[in-house]
Amino acid sequence: MTAANKNIVDTYAGLFEGLDAFTKLELIERLSKSLKKENSSKESAFYKSFGAFGTDKPAEEIVKEIKASRKFLEKDLKF
Repeated sequence: MTAANKNIVDTYAGLFEGLDAFTKLELIERLSKSLKKENSSKESAFYKSFGAFGTDKPAEEIVKEIKASRKFLEKDLKF
């Protein structure tokens, strides 16, 4: 544990001292859930990053549309 992380843990521990037992149990439960969620969400996010472009159009048609939508200036730039 780094010194910064230890300081953060100590700070939170000081805040938790003033809480009642029910609230502390609620915090423990939420921390436990976040640990379980963290592992699965990282893996899920990784796999969600793969995939295809969501259309049924062929690639040639998409390229043609993109090229047709380009707009260029037809005037000379004077310096």
